[in-house]
Amino acid sequence: MAHHKSAKKRIRQSERKRVHNRYYKKTTRNAIKKLRETTDKSEAQEQYPQVVSMIDKLAKRNTWHKSKANNLKSKLAKHISSLN
Repeated sequence: MAHHKSAKKRIRQSERKRVHNRYYKKTTRNAIKKLRETTDKSEAQEQYPQVVSMIDKLAKRNTWHKSKANNLKSKLAKHISSLN
């Protein structure tokens, strides 16, 4: 257990950030899953910009690595182009 005031504050801050990051990562993963399950091309093209925005925000805040974000965006774009 932390004894210093600054260490206790750091524990509070990191817990708050962990919960925040967990929420945004989970909502982004759900959006990606929903996009992958979509079979209609026009509907997928409508969802794509919002999902890309969510992915970029996570990469910008270093929650996800930028390469992971780019790989996800690429795979999603490939998925949309393969739809009829």
